Amino acid sequence: MLKVFLVEDESVVREGLRDNIPWQQYGYEFVGEASDGEMALPLIQKTKPDVLLTDIKMPFMDGLSLSRLVHQEFPDMKIIIISGYDDFEYARGAILVGAEQYLLKPVTRAAMQKVLAELKTKIENEREQKTYQEKFQSEVREYGQFSRTDFFVRVFEGRMPVQDIYEEAARLSLKINAACYNILLFTLQEKRTGENAGMESEDFARKREELLHYFIRYPENLVFRWNVNTYGVLIKGSVEQMPELAARCLENVERICRPAQEMLEWYVAVGEPVERLSLLAECYSNANHLFAYRFLMPGQHVFTGETVRLNVPGKEEGGRIGDIDPSKMDAGLILDFLRRGAKDEIGDYVENYLRALGEALRSVMFRNYLTLHAYFVTVAYVESLGCGKEELLQLMSDRGLAPERQYDVEQLGDYFCGLIEKALELRDRESDNQSERILKKALSYIEENFSQETLSLNSVAGEVNVSANYFSAIFSRAMQVTFVEYVTGKRMEKAKKLLRQTQMHTGEIAQEVGYKDPHYFSFVFKKTQGCTPREYRAGTRA
Repeated sequence: MLKVFLVEDESVVREGLRDNIPWQQYGYEFVGEASDGEMALPLIQKTKPDVLLTDIKMPFMDGLSLSRLVHQEFPDMKIIIISGYDDFEYARGAILVGAEQYLLKPVTRAAMQKVLAELKTKIENEREQKTYQEKFQSEVREYGQFSRTDFFVRVFEGRMPVQDIYEEAARLSLKINAACYNILLFTLQEKRTGENAGMESEDFARKREELLHYFIRYPENLVFRWNVNTYGVLIKGSVEQMPELAARCLENVERICRPAQEMLEWYVAVGEPVERLSLLAECYSNANHLFAYRFLMPGQHVFTGETVRLNVPGKEEGGRIGDIDPSKMDAGLILDFLRRGAKDEIGDYVENYLRALGEALRSVMFRNYLTLHAYFVTVAYVESLGCGKEELLQLMSDRGLAPERQYDVEQLGDYFCGLIEKALELRDRESDNQSERILKKALSYIEENFSQETLSLNSVAGEVNVSANYFSAIFSRAMQVTFVEYVTGKRMEKAKKLLRQTQMHTGEIAQEVGYKDPHYFSFVFKKTQGCTPREYRAGTRA
């Protein structure tokens, strides 16, 4: 039932409207009244009616001033102006403050019934459309939305002029304008082994959603997927706010993740703030550099400029081989990066890895040991992928690298980068082959089942025996659209074919293409095709 509030300074008129209109019969609940706008405003804020009836001429605060304030605070509230003045200026004023109707006194019961019925229909239609809009947005919203990720990749690589950034952001409905920016990167991965390692537990999926929902609650955060397990957050705000905003983000990542540390691996890094969009590439580079330390300091989960300075030795330290912490030579530090690192992180990882070894790199003997150590760890890894070491050696040779060569300090970084880059090429090739097999099976399943209402990202991921998160990432990357966008496109193409070639009713077509609710089907059709199903059918037969 809709709520209505009445503001009228003439008590006879107010009581007449209150007592003589059968509000409940018309689908309304009378929730309050006041004799002027000043008295009414706090009551309206408390009761939050759907419809406000107000006189135009009142003491203390007139109806136009009240309507203006109400419209600003409650833009969906419907306003009916009642007045004893048949004057164009009054009517124009009512329109300017967003009034739906302008009724002249005396207001008859029939006139009020007509207006209330029209408003009830309008409110219900708007709410239905809002519900459909929210459902549609919920379905198509994926943090891994390909177009959004692609946009941020181009911005952070410095490939977009500022004007293009604004235009592309507007096209994607991203509010990107701010005085100051920072970038936060975080990764979540479940600690699972064995035959179910590729599937996610419900507890882990809930934990990831809790963290993502925390970020999207705040308008200053723009969340995007970076890769399968890594997400980014562009934090916006004023220069004065930025330290607090970044600190709050870090605190909440830790608050959500640390209690579940036995279940998941998590890391978060935040860069240094910048005051121009054109400097976002620099901000990302800084955040990514810090983020790469997660492979070298697995016990540290939060990476900022300060935490890294406290944990990484300066160049004056580690002057002798005997001064080196043996844990920094753990093969797992290289192996972990080979398994989970990204190509754009190689440079930062190698720089951080070598820096941690300090001045001991001046020793020829140590450098020779280091090159062979890294090589044997990498060979063992690529062989675990099913690749031969000959293939790795050939790729290294193409770049002029060889493990038996002696490298000076300046060349060592190039050797490590080249070795790891070639290993990641083999890793990604094998991963792409596996993804291709998964995708082929998934597309076949979608083709056979897209008309089923029960088809979902989770059901398809289950069919190909991978986690929904992983499947979403590889699907978007390969198809350059999200899963929901792809399935919706398939359904709309079939719907258009049925509209062109059959006499089926819209409701029947909705069922045929996987929509239980025909009204929602019509909403999605218009949203994606630019016209209603009826208009499309008429256009094809004109």
